[in-house]
Amino acid sequence: MKSSIALIGFMGTGKTVVGKLLAQKLDRDFIEMDALIEKKAGRSIPEIFRQDGEIKFREIEIEVTKEIADRKNAVIACGGGVVLNRINIDRLRGECVIVCLAASPSVILKRTSVDKDERPLLAVSDRLDQIKELLKHRRPFYERVADITVNTSRLQPDTVVGLIIGRLREYEDYRS
Repeated sequence: MKSSIALIGFMGTGKTVVGKLLAQKLDRDFIEMDALIEKKAGRSIPEIFRQDGEIKFREIEIEVTKEIADRKNAVIACGGGVVLNRINIDRLRGECVIVCLAASPSVILKRTSVDKDERPLLAVSDRLDQIKELLKHRRPFYERVADITVNTSRLQPDTVVGLIIGRLREYEDYRS
């Protein structure tokens, strides 16, 4: 039986906000992968991308995933690209029900505009077009690995948490 939840999905879909609320509601530990990556690297994600590139970032992401994937009774907010490396998903799948949070490109643009300097993959002139392109590439990965999917576009975080908890009750491998 799985006792943890891994939240996946594109940036701006609510993984951190929903993850914190979900962990609190379920009395689970909350783990923010991006924060662990920054701690391990000793610098921010934008600095990692700028100084070493995306490949180095993904290598650190794989290391962090390995370190936390078997944690019990946790809610893990994964980075948006965690699905790009199959090894990450295989590791998470062992102890976690994988919940994908989705949102429309326009909602993602709005949500990420407040912290656009912290989003290296959106450091382009046409951010909406970039979001659409990245989603086109990543959506099949998200859909393939998700046990549960919730579209957060028009929902408040507490409503998303309620939907996830309801869906977890239906999920046969999850122990609440």
